[in-house]
Amino acid sequence: MDRRSFLLGTSTLALSQLLFGCGGNNQTQLKVQLLKGSIPGQVVNQFHKGLQQQVQLKFAPVEQIQDLFQQLQNWQQKPKATDEQGLSRLLKGIKQLNPFRQGQKTADVDLVTLGDYWLKAAIEQKLIQPLQEVQGNQLKQWSVLDERWKKLVTRNDQGNLDTQGKVWGAPYRWGSTVIIYNRDKLRNLGWTPNDWSDLWRDGMQQRISLLNQPREVIGLVLKKLGKSYNTENLDQVPDLEKELQTLNQQVKFYSSNNYLEPLIMGDTWLAVGWSSDVLPALGRYPQLAAVIPQSGTAIWADLWVRPAGITKSTLSDRWIDFCWQPSTAKQISVLTKSNSPISTNIAASDIQEPLRSFLQSDREVFDKSEFLLPLPPSAMKQYESLFAKIKV
Repeated sequence: MDRRSFLLGTSTLALSQLLFGCGGNNQTQLKVQLLKGSIPGQVVNQFHKGLQQQVQLKFAPVEQIQDLFQQLQNWQQKPKATDEQGLSRLLKGIKQLNPFRQGQKTADVDLVTLGDYWLKAAIEQKLIQPLQEVQGNQLKQWSVLDERWKKLVTRNDQGNLDTQGKVWGAPYRWGSTVIIYNRDKLRNLGWTPNDWSDLWRDGMQQRISLLNQPREVIGLVLKKLGKSYNTENLDQVPDLEKELQTLNQQVKFYSSNNYLEPLIMGDTWLAVGWSSDVLPALGRYPQLAAVIPQSGTAIWADLWVRPAGITKSTLSDRWIDFCWQPSTAKQISVLTKSNSPISTNIAASDIQEPLRSFLQSDREVFDKSEFLLPLPPSAMKQYESLFAKIKV
């Protein structure tokens, strides 16, 4: 799953490494690699000011979650000493990806951002270690999380949901798959979308772009049919292929990266996209509007995870707890234009409409929405095969 993050402006971390505190070999450090734009710089500054001891904070933003996942993989690779060419390639890749230490072969970072979609693979490949046992009390703010968030990150050693498992990640923000449309173009049709079924309306042929993702596209059709995004046996869903073929006639193109530009230019009238891309665009382009489908949608979460082989630090736990404090959670939500797993009261003075309504999630719609959970390989082959078939 490729989820892109737009640069959200000066309120978020810049591309270059953000450093708080003076250097010193003996000084306590917290090193974090995070998704660019997912944490405001002032939040890191406030955390640093609240610490009693002298601490050096190193926060390095990375462009995409996929890059962060590959970094976790690189840290766990053990090249053969005789394979000098392979070792050279590995070290070159690590040098490009890791802004902290060039040429290192093991993790030197306390926490890393990872998307919930990648969590199973990270656990299975032993790229990360648990944050705590479920019954542990290291994370003091764990109790304030809704049970749905606790369930998402509590998994067994195979990466599957397990209430008796361990806590593998700490969600600090989330978003959803939304419908974004050009209000000027749809005004002439006399309606505005509010659910997935609107994608099949008359007058929209070759006017829509969809994400180039089997789980997202087939999932929204499943949702329209009253089924789950995580349906395993697609052959048992009546009319699924027929509905997909009809929807495909409405689609001008499939893209997970370049769906906003054609919408802004009027080449398409409606797109399905991720809120992390969509919400920042709403403030800049008044002709655009967005809606969360009322029958429910796919939701994603950004998590803090701990790389395998790293000694657990109390400072990293303090950072996670800090992100879960209501005031901090509110800042992350407002400044990065994302939802928070912590209940926050966002006022009109904090952020204007239409963004405020997105950040105060509708509980009824949230309860109908779903994380894209891991599916068996046989089910994934069904999704990929059907998606390829209907796009021909």
